Amino acid sequence: MNALRPGDITDEMIQAMDTAKRQGLQKDLRALAANIRAEAEGRYDSAEPGWRAGVEWTLLWIENTAARLTEGIPGAGAGGRGQGVSPE
Repeated sequence: MNALRPGDITDEMIQAMDTAKRQGLQKDLRALAANIRAEAEGRYDSAEPGWRAGVEWTLLWIENTAARLTEGIPGAGAGGRGQGVSPE
């Protein structure tokens, strides 16, 4: 097996690795939001005032964060989901 030398890893390889990491984190954040949404369903009616708004704010914040991970990265597949969403 040959060892990698410094010139063997190209900028494109580094960029592809970074994009893959961002997409993985984006997927994990969206899975977290889906889990929170599923757990919160049916609890809105009996919840304290403000609880629903807090859950919705949290979901928007997670989605906004996930969208920003691949925003402006060519070929990253952000697909426009959640872009421009601000919990404020």
